[in-house]
Amino acid sequence: MRKFSGKKIALIPVFVIGGIALFGYIVMLLWNALMPAIFNLASISFWQALGLLVLSKILFGGFSGHHKHSGRRHFSQKDWNSLSDEEREKIRTGWRRYCCTTEEKE
Repeated sequence: MRKFSGKKIALIPVFVIGGIALFGYIVMLLWNALMPAIFNLASISFWQALGLLVLSKILFGGFSGHHKHSGRRHFSQKDWNSLSDEEREKIRTGWRRYCCTTEEKE
């Protein structure tokens, strides 16, 4: 097992903050290079760019960190109709187990 020293662990927040700052700076540069020329909008500051990133994360990305449904099969109506009754019930049971609380399972 690999051991991490205190110095390496202490650098993690520095890199995270640096990455966020760099990403905000890139958004600011792109906005100021494109949006005023294309849509006649005002230029934005670094802090406005960070606010824009947070707003877009809230509106479009959420804060879960992981996509809970990645790797799971998504059924169309045609797919669902082609399944047998046993296959449908197996899927329903799996979803109940996955998304329902213990009180709802009983």
